Formats: sequence, structure tokens, C-alpha cells
Amino acid sequence: MDTDLALLRLLQLVSPGLPIGVYSYSQGFESAVEESWVNNAQQAGEWIAGLLEQCLVQVDIPVAARLYDAWQVNDLELVEQWSMTLLACRETFELREEDRQTGQALARLLTDMQLDLAQPWIRQPITTLPTMFALAAVSWGIPKRAALAGYLWGWLENQVLCAVKLVPLGQVAGQRLLHDLAAKIPDLLEQSLQLSDDDIGGSVFGLALASSRHEMQYSRLFRS
Repeated sequence: MDTDLALLRLLQLVSPGLPIGVYSYSQGFESAVEESWVNNAQQAGEWIAGLLEQCLVQVDIPVAARLYDAWQVNDLELVEQWSMTLLACRETFELREEDRQTGQALARLLTDMQLDLAQPWIRQPITTLPTMFALAAVSWGIPKRAALAGYLWGWLENQVLCAVKLVPLGQVAGQRLLHDLAAKIPDLLEQSLQLSDDDIGGSVFGLALASSRHEMQYSRLFRS
């Protein structure tokens, strides 16, 4: 990190206490448990690792990297293009709404924190969480690699918290899972940054199916 303040800003941005509602979504994990696809810590780790490797690395992180670059030069047309690309990669209504709602919530928060560039995105239908995350990272002087690693960490922590609640796992088992999966982040980040524009994209059938089922799941803890 270039400065201690940038590190502190990143910690704030990836904190589970950030009031943007990320904790209320499971990204299909709840249905995976309901369908008995995930029943223990090992299966939870395999499910989360699969999403890391096939979704985050192939879509979220390379797009977030390009959003960061676009915000650095204030190219709003390019920001909009990559935001729309990200939404187009979401395979279900639930996943698109999660991205839009958490992104708009972060836009409101950043606006309240005097980051005026976020204000137009509060009601923008193509707003995504990585769009606003990248804006905050650029505005607060957080280096790109650190910001992207933080994004991966925040996503991973939320998924592990879902596993703790839903499988359920004990707190120690959850921390062990978080410790093991976090070790994958540096290599996965490097893989992601090597992708060309044409390489971006991926399809994970299990996630799409779980998310679709969750939209109609009768009893659930997490938002649809």
C-alpha cells in the first residue's frame, strides 16, 4: 500500500459493516444447501472455490480492473460500457438485482461521504457494485491490485459467513475455511489480470440453477 490511509480506506470499503446490504445475499448458496448439494465444510469449500475460479476470476475482477482504469481517466463512456458488460454476464434476475441494488446503495453512501461523482449512479439502472467499488478505490488512492484483492476478500468473507449460517458450520470451521480459501487469492488475482478483453466471461451452470431456484424458494434467510 502506498499510504496507511489508503489501507484504512480499503478496510472500510470491504468491511461487512458497510451499509450496502451485501450480507443479505447468498448468491445461490442458500439453494445449494436446500438442495443438499452442500452439506459440510468440504463441500462448502468446493462450492466457494468453484465460484472464485470460474466467476470472480473470469468476470468480476477483470471487469473491475477495467472500471478502475476508466475511472482513473474519467472516461464515463467506458465506465458505462463495462458496467453493462458486467450486468450482461449475470445469468439470473436475482444476480443482476443484487449487483444493481448493492451498487446503488454504495453510490448513496459515497455521495453522503462527499464523493460527488457517485451521485448520478444512485438511480442509474446500469450501476453495479464493482462500478462504485472501483470509483471509491480510485478516489481514495487505493492501488488497483490492493483494491481488487480486497474485493475478492470481501466476497469470500461474505460467502463463508453464508456457509456458517446455512450449512451450518461452527465459527472455527468457518475461519479455517476462510483461511484456506484466502490463500488462493494472490494467484487467482494474477490469473485474472492476464485476461484480454475477449477472454472475459464465463458460465457456471450450478450457480445459475441455484440462483434461479432461490428466486422461488419458499422459505429463505437471504434476499432474492
